[in-house]
Order: sequence, then C-alpha cells, then structure tokens
Amino acid sequence: MKRAEPRRVSVLMATAFVDMIGFAIVFPLLPFYALRLGGEEWMVGPLVAAYSIAQLASSPLWGRVSDRYGRRPVILFGLLAGAVAYVIFGFAEALWLLFAARLAQGSGGGTTGVLQAYIADATPPRDRARALGWLSAATSAGVMIGPALGSLAATWGYAAPGLLAAGLCLLNFGFAARWLPESAPLAVPNPNGPARVRRPIRSAFWEVLRHPRRPVSRLIWMYATGMAAFTSMAVVLPLFLYHRFGVTERTIGYFFVYTGTLNVVMRALILGWAVDRLGEDRVMHLGATVLALSFALLPFAGSIPVLVAIAAGLPIGTALLFPATSAMITHGAEESEMGQTLGVQQAFGGVARVAGPIGAAAAFQGLGAEVPFVAAAALLVASLAFVVTAARAHPVTTPHRA
Repeated sequence: MKRAEPRRVSVLMATAFVDMIGFAIVFPLLPFYALRLGGEEWMVGPLVAAYSIAQLASSPLWGRVSDRYGRRPVILFGLLAGAVAYVIFGFAEALWLLFAARLAQGSGGGTTGVLQAYIADATPPRDRARALGWLSAATSAGVMIGPALGSLAATWGYAAPGLLAAGLCLLNFGFAARWLPESAPLAVPNPNGPARVRRPIRSAFWEVLRHPRRPVSRLIWMYATGMAAFTSMAVVLPLFLYHRFGVTERTIGYFFVYTGTLNVVMRALILGWAVDRLGEDRVMHLGATVLALSFALLPFAGSIPVLVAIAAGLPIGTALLFPATSAMITHGAEESEMGQTLGVQQAFGGVARVAGPIGAAAAFQGLGAEVPFVAAAALLVASLAFVVTAARAHPVTTPHRA
C-alpha cells in the first residue's frame, strides 16, 4: 500500500503557497487596472477569462506530459511562465497587454492538475481528500496574504504589484528546483511485454461529454459548474463591492484576507475531520449547498456586518466542495493516466472559468447586480441535483477509512 510522504507534500505545499501569493497579488487588481486603461465593466469578464482560455488549452497537455516525463519539470515551467506574465502585467500601458499577461499566466496555470496528480502520487487513496485540502489550504493562505500585499504595493506605483509577484515567482522557482523532488514513478519500457496504450486526450474529453453520468464524468461536471459559479463571483464581487460599499483597489485586499483566513482554517483543520465523519460524497454535497446559499444571499446584503456574515459561506463552501470532488476523481482515474485525467478536469474547469466570468460581467452590467449571484446559485443547485440522481445508478467507490 502506498504510504504518504510528508516531505514531498510539504515542499509542494510551500511551492504552491508562494506561487498563489504572486497570483493573488495581481488578481483582485485586474478590474481596476482594466478600468484605468479605458476598458468598460463588461470587458473585465473576458480579461479574467483569458487566463482560463490558456489554461484550457494547456491543462490536458501538461497532464499528459507529466504522466510521461514527471511532475517536477512541468511545475517548474509553470513558475517561470508566471514570472513572465507578472512582468508584462507590471508594465502594461494598454488593455491588450493585460490580456497578454493573462494568457501567459494561464499557460503556467495549466499545471494545476499536475499539482493534484503530485498529491495523488505521494499519498494513499484514503488520505487524498485530506492532502488535497492541505494543498488548497496552502494556496488559500496565499490568497489571504497576496491581496493585502497587492494593495500595499499599489501605493508604490502601478508597476509595483506585478514586479513583486514576478520576483516571488523567480524565488519560488529557485526553491522548487533545489528542494522539490519528483513524485511520479516514470514507466520503464518492457521490451518483452506489450506496449502500454494511452488514450488520446480527445478520447478523454469525449467520454466526459458522451457519458456525463459515469462516476468520473459527473464529478468533472460538478467541479466545472462549481468553478463557473465561483469564478463568476470573482469578477462581479469587486464591482458589486465598489458600487455598493465604495471598495477600491486599495481596500479590496481586506475582504480577501478575511475569506482567505476562513479558507485556510477550513481546509487545514476542518476538511479532514468532515471527510472522516461524513465521507467525500456528502462533503461535496454540503459544500455545493453552502456555496449556493451564499451566492443567493450576497446581493441582498445591505450593510458590511451582514456582508461579512454571508460571505463566510464562500470559503466554507469551496473548501468542502473542490478538494472532495478532486479526491473522488483520483479514485476513479487510471493510475497511468492520473495527470491526464486531472488535466481534463482542469480543462473543463477552464471552460467554466471562461463562460462564467464573461456571462457574469455582461449580466452585471446589462441585467442588474443581483442577476449573476442568483444565476450562480441556480447553476450549483441544478448540478448538485444531477450528481445526486446519477450517483444512484453509478455509485463511486471510495476507499475504506479505518
């Protein structure tokens, strides 16, 4: 039986933590930078979605490359791509350069599935939800710290946040190159045995589309719809806070510190306990329900205290939903295609991260501030109903917990 390897997981968590700080430094500033460069509010959606378009194109490829050549070189590439993207962001004086920065960053962000595959390599199946929770706790800690650093750096000039994020990426690359070991057992060809047949990437995509009720397929759909709802909020929430409460690029960081703190606590301390007692499927259902309720109630917050109380559902719901869903996907994936399967998951998530922000930003400007929030809640409820119904015919087998 595979045993957990704390050292490898710890180094990966440290790498993901610093990488997410860089991401979170610039992400909350995007709407304000786009408006400064002459963009309209609806253009914030495509700007955010540009990252996901590049991630959509690169995720399955990087997953397949990592299955064949190892997780480590792909992770290192992602860190270098991030550094390039942040430099472009820092010196952007035109809206198209912001789009170029998002595309460069998304090509590196396509390695997210590789990080999850690394965890699957280094931990036994029964511990994967917990380990994925730790990984996401590390990234959530970065989300908590990054926006505050970004707001602070913005006081030094428009280029400062991007340059700070790029510098962190380069330092992180050096750390990972020195301390992050390989996790995937690379296959050695057997000249006397049959050649291993790997499914083409398009076959993996087609299976999810053609057979959405199958265990891995429906979990990927749950992940994608949850991601569509969540990322649509990432676009319209800063605009909502700006119009209703006067939040700007210099104060938005405090909101992310609050939700990031809750995210870290949930994923590091509560998620494992919840999975042990409820199981991964019930934790996934609970997360989707809490997230939907939070989305539905947010636009009706009339004061800061009410907003703070309702917004707590965002980190609680995502902390329960996404790690549990990803862990269940690893249970159903072929061991030799773990990276590719998780890459396909991220690709479907990439489609969601394109459609969600574009649709939400357009609805926010054209239909009203409340519409994107209610639509996100409805999407989650419909997806959860589909998953629960399909599970009765095709249950997912999860590892026994002692």
